[in-house]
Amino acid sequence: MSRIHRGGVACRGGTNYNKGKIEMSGKVVMPKFSANISMMFQEVPFIERFAAAARAGFKAVEFMFPYEYPVAELRHALSSNGLKLVLINAPAGNFAAGERGMAVDPARREEFRDGVLKAAEYAQALAVPQINCLVGKVLPDVPAAEQRRALVANLRFAAETFAKAGIRLLVEHLNSRDTPGFTLDTTAKVLDVLDEVDHSNTFLQYDVYHAQRMEGELAGILRAALPRVSHIQVADNPGRHQPGTGEINYRWLLADFISAGYQGYIGLEYIPTPDSAGSLGWVSEYGYSL
Repeated sequence: MSRIHRGGVACRGGTNYNKGKIEMSGKVVMPKFSANISMMFQEVPFIERFAAAARAGFKAVEFMFPYEYPVAELRHALSSNGLKLVLINAPAGNFAAGERGMAVDPARREEFRDGVLKAAEYAQALAVPQINCLVGKVLPDVPAAEQRRALVANLRFAAETFAKAGIRLLVEHLNSRDTPGFTLDTTAKVLDVLDEVDHSNTFLQYDVYHAQRMEGELAGILRAALPRVSHIQVADNPGRHQPGTGEINYRWLLADFISAGYQGYIGLEYIPTPDSAGSLGWVSEYGYSL
């Protein structure tokens, strides 16, 4: 296994880390970043965020829910700004009211499955390769075994439906400090459920901020799970601002999981400070580009 040192010295396994660039077997590997425009560029209305992201240098974006916008409007916002949409979420209930999905609720089976079909329709129309599913909060009045059966059955349905459309199903952990009662609040819990779902089209969406809040051991846990990770999102802690504002050593961590073989997008899902454009200085400081 390659090992990364701070300070640009060569590492075991043919990897060299120098000013943010990762060299593997003599080839420079650069990370791919996507702007999460549900959280970034809130200085302007949603549809204008595509242009704002492109002006900042992004080639890819992601966001949570496309369903209140016509497909044609979203497609135009993407194509006119030369952007690729790399991730959306499946419908998650009344998000504004605090709901974070419904996959655990046996009584909402049809609602969940209708949402899966709607998500697949949008993803195909917008060439989105993967859809994240928030599974929901624990239901205090429903036996845990019933919630588990509903969750596994619903995710299996989503995995199969998305597989037929050539779309990956992602499942994410949310920390239960910020989202009390969320069913899957650690990496291990997500992977345990995916093991039971037992479908080849299920992947982990690893959020570094949520992981730091709940479990720490970021490099070790992420490296162990990496073969099952299809998307990574980043924010620092505390505050959920951009890398470099908190306790996480992102200069080292980013290089570590890229050197371990991660080739997907890294979603910037953070609260920018002082503003979106002004939050991006860390990218060039670490030796990367958008």
